[in-house]
Amino acid sequence: MHLEKITQAIAILKEFKIDMWLIFVRETETLPDPSLDLLTGINCTWQSAFILTATGRTLAIVGSLDQERLRTAGLFQEIRTYIGDIKPVLRAVLEEINPGTIAINYSPNDYMADGLTHGMYELLMRYTADTPFQQRFISAEKVVAALRGRKSASELALIKKAVTITEKILQSASHFIRPGRSEKEVAEFILRAVKKRGLTTAWETSTCPAVFTGPASAGAHADPTSRLIEKGHVLNIDFGVKYSGYCADLQRTWYILKDNETSPPEPVVTGFNVLLESVNLALQAVKPGKKGCEVDALARGHIVARGYPEYPHGLGHQVGRSTHDGAGMLGPRWERYGSSIELPLEVGQVYTIEPRLPIAGHGVATVEEMVVVTPNGYEFLSHPQRQIYLIR
Repeated sequence: MHLEKITQAIAILKEFKIDMWLIFVRETETLPDPSLDLLTGINCTWQSAFILTATGRTLAIVGSLDQERLRTAGLFQEIRTYIGDIKPVLRAVLEEINPGTIAINYSPNDYMADGLTHGMYELLMRYTADTPFQQRFISAEKVVAALRGRKSASELALIKKAVTITEKILQSASHFIRPGRSEKEVAEFILRAVKKRGLTTAWETSTCPAVFTGPASAGAHADPTSRLIEKGHVLNIDFGVKYSGYCADLQRTWYILKDNETSPPEPVVTGFNVLLESVNLALQAVKPGKKGCEVDALARGHIVARGYPEYPHGLGHQVGRSTHDGAGMLGPRWERYGSSIELPLEVGQVYTIEPRLPIAGHGVATVEEMVVVTPNGYEFLSHPQRQIYLIR
């Protein structure tokens, strides 16, 4: 997989007419650069430079004690080492290749392309002082966005497997959910199912799964509590597993029937149907070239037009090796999203579609589906929830 992504990265450099991509890191166990994990899956201790070029040349400069691990991985054509000082080796390589443009990992818009720490940036400037290379540094933002976003067939297969397992665990949770059990108990049931399969959750276990029941729940981004499930509650779960390094991220919603009910009350049915309508409207716009803000506006506008407050987040984000995989997203033109919502959708990108709305007196309704952008539109990676699930 790592060689596959390195090959893809070289093609992206050539496409964007960028001569070199330089990933400059140290102590990556503690301060990881997301791009290094994508390309190598290897940690390094000393100051290290990982270099890809548009000509296809790949080279790594690492401390002597990191050499063997990298050599065994067989990912780079050349490995150069040092003991006391990386500067002369790094400068020699730059002078030898003499790139016209050098992409480095900083970005105000995409956190996945912002792996170069400020300290390492200062060192890089010190090491390249009095050279022409300082004027050739550019942001690697669009390289990282393309590399993370354009999923290969191998990556999609792993994401689909993660989605399938996540769906099976959520289905089993339906049989465990009942009045009198707490949010924490439901979360613990799901975590036991994850552990039984020898897997990990897609994000930290304190909020994966996130479980919210009733009108007094936090509704998002909070730990499960001792709050009890009650009849008449709307309950939702946000959850995903990580499988072979790739994530799933799904949300599902249930209604807990009261003793005299055979179906949910009208406000619950209407609210959930409006939610599904907003998903379908957004999906009609998912296609290559469409801006993320344009997709979000369709779902957001429909929910607001039906009398519900707009959801306080973006409609969807990319998923891959991380649940929030950076770069383009489906969201409104809010300052916090920067230019990410203006980026056009590309074939191979995997997005969530996750609107939400409150149903007064019952709770918060959400669904979160996962789709991959195809040449003509989209394809579901999840099996979409078509109606609210009932607990009798």
